[in-house]
Amino acid sequence: MYFGVMKWEQAIQDFTYYLKIERGLADNTIQNYRLDILKLTNYLSEFELNISPVYIAEDDIQGFIYNISKLLNERSQARLISGLKSFFDFLIFEGYRKTNPLELIESPRLGRKLPDTLSISEIDQLIGAIDLSHSQGQRNKAIIETLYGCGLRVSELTNLKLSHLHFEEGFIKVLGKGNKERLVPINSYTQKFIELYKDEVRIHQEPKPGFTDVLFLNRRGAQLTRAMIFTIVKQLAKEAHIQKNISPHTFRHSFATHLLENGANLRVIQQMLGHESITTTEIYMHLDKTHLRSVLEQFHPRA
Repeated sequence: MYFGVMKWEQAIQDFTYYLKIERGLADNTIQNYRLDILKLTNYLSEFELNISPVYIAEDDIQGFIYNISKLLNERSQARLISGLKSFFDFLIFEGYRKTNPLELIESPRLGRKLPDTLSISEIDQLIGAIDLSHSQGQRNKAIIETLYGCGLRVSELTNLKLSHLHFEEGFIKVLGKGNKERLVPINSYTQKFIELYKDEVRIHQEPKPGFTDVLFLNRRGAQLTRAMIFTIVKQLAKEAHIQKNISPHTFRHSFATHLLENGANLRVIQQMLGHESITTTEIYMHLDKTHLRSVLEQFHPRA
């Protein structure tokens, strides 16, 4: 088969359709794949390299990687290479190519990045910085308490529905990566702040059509964006004088780390976080030495 010179757009469209339908990936993940391929097509256009996805060769890809390496850190380069490999593997699978031009291109070697976490006092400090007299104060408090109390990804938080709150059973239903549903336990403390927001603030809002079941709403009655959650967290960190570089994901890291430090089973944490592999959860084993020593002294028969 032959794509032709101008068929990059069709190749990208087919690939994104495959990622969504066949692999069931989340929209944000698919968008990242698409943006990485567009970086390659922009490079080809900039240097007037009129090459189709069928005939692009390893040398062309190496030139692109060398060019873009000046703009990206090693972690972003590794993700880019991985995404492009998947794209060309898809073209091979569909019969458009016989080889992958990234087959011999190695990703940068990455050290295992330990996630940033907040201490319990820092989380209390940050929540204490929320201005509850502000119209969005109660909502923002419920958002932070839910991120930390349930260990949710930011997209899981923004997609949380009223119909997914099963407080009597002590669970919330979460739509995770690849549209996979899971039940996450919720404690009564976190539940209290969601109910305060829901019953005292949200009840006075008129949701826009299509958002009546969405839990957290913006001022216009629509679903909050990921960017807005990032803005809320960054602003609170600034007001609480917390110097760490934190994001909504920091609360998820802190949730897992604090559970582990207090003796929770790694497999249980894996289920609550919605990790497919226990290897992903094992990154939270970065406990301080004093905790490791106390575990040894408490549980080893020779201690």
